[in-house]
Amino acid sequence: MPLIALTGGIASGKSTVARSLAARGAVIVDADQIVRDVQQPGTPVLAAIAATFGDGILQPDGSLDRAALGAIVFADADARARLNGIVHPAVRAESQRRFDDAGADPAAVVVYDVPLLVEARVDDPWDLIVVAYAPADVRRERLVRLRGLTAADADARIAAQVSDDQRLAIADVVIDTAGTLDDTERQVAALWERLTGPHPH
Repeated sequence: MPLIALTGGIASGKSTVARSLAARGAVIVDADQIVRDVQQPGTPVLAAIAATFGDGILQPDGSLDRAALGAIVFADADARARLNGIVHPAVRAESQRRFDDAGADPAAVVVYDVPLLVEARVDDPWDLIVVAYAPADVRRERLVRLRGLTAADADARIAAQVSDDQRLAIADVVIDTAGTLDDTERQVAALWERLTGPHPH
């Protein structure tokens, strides 16, 4: 069972690559979805976040107020480190459980769709690290056009993540998403051939 890490900066086309791999039969394990799942009301993770950052990060219904928490940790590296110390171990355990479930099928290709690979999971035993890549100016334009951000907000989001150089340095495969969707699809098809052909490694 090949275990693939798929990462990329904000607006890098990572989700497009993930969807294309899923359409070919890959099992996608979505790190962002796991984060949401382990932070549901009633979970130890949410209780620990509230104990650390105060009940102001909770909505009236007891769920996490992501915007309130984001405002605290976005600008404060120490707060971000405390949050990561709570969330990352739970995400690691849950993602492993999902990998194991998928691995019951020895032919499964499991893709861990993870934005913060460089920051959190780079040393895990991945068979292949795939980086979806588009230059920062392309990503800025996408954030403004597709997500309605101002140019300044787009730059801040991009700057808050690790640099492209750091991501590209760990890549086994780079999918360049700056071109057309067809270009991206061709690269994904070649990757799939590599993963499922007679010699996947």
